[in-house]
Amino acid sequence: MPIRVMLVDDQVLLRTGFRMVLAAQPDMEVVAEAGDGVEALQVLRSTAVDVVLMDVRMPKLDGVETTRRICSEPDPPKVLILTTFDLDEYAFSGLKAGASGFMLKDVPPGELLTAIRSVHSGDAVVAPSTTRRLLDRFAPMLPSGGKEPQRKELERLTDREREVMMLVAQGLSNGEIAARLVLSEATVKTHVGRILTKLGLRDRVQVVVLAYETGLVRAGGQG
Repeated sequence: MPIRVMLVDDQVLLRTGFRMVLAAQPDMEVVAEAGDGVEALQVLRSTAVDVVLMDVRMPKLDGVETTRRICSEPDPPKVLILTTFDLDEYAFSGLKAGASGFMLKDVPPGELLTAIRSVHSGDAVVAPSTTRRLLDRFAPMLPSGGKEPQRKELERLTDREREVMMLVAQGLSNGEIAARLVLSEATVKTHVGRILTKLGLRDRVQVVVLAYETGLVRAGGQG
C-alpha cells in the first residue's frame, strides 16, 4: 500500500512541485492538499494520511499549532516540518509540538523521498546532533529548571537508562553510545526502546527535547 502523503503549504507552486516528485514514486501517493492549517485539520477529519509535509508560515493557522493539534489526536499521521532557513525557530517549535523532524524547502528530491519513507517507518529524520544544535540556539526559550512533572518521569528510568538518554541527547548514535559505555549496539537499542516506552515518547528527537526541558542536558550539550 502506498504511503499516503498530505501537502500543507500556502504556496500552490511549491505544492505542485512536491506533488510531481511524489507522483513519480510507486510507493507514494499524494492524497490531500491544504493551503493553511485550518483547511488541513478539516481535510484530515475525512482523509486517511500517513505523512504530512507541513509548512510553518501560513495564514489562519500556522504549521506549528496545526502540528500540535494533529499530534494530540489518537494515532496521528507523522509530520515533517518544512522550513525556509536551517535552525529556524519554527523548526524548534515544530519539534516540541510533536513533529518527527524538519527539512529545508530546497531539499534535494532524493532526500525528501528518503525522509518521507523514514518517518513512515517510525524513524525521526532529524539527526540528534542537529536537533541538539537547534535546542542550543533556542535554549533560552525553555523554562528554567525544567518542568517538574516531567522531571519526576525521569525517576522511572534506571541509572543506565538515564546515562543512555543523556548520550542520545548529546547527539550520539547507538554505535557511538555502545562504544562509550562498552555495550553491544543491540543492548543500547533495547535501552533506547525502554526509555521511549517509559517516558511515552515517540522517537529520539523527543528524547532530546525532553532532556533539555528537564535540565538533564543543558545548552552546549553538557549533562
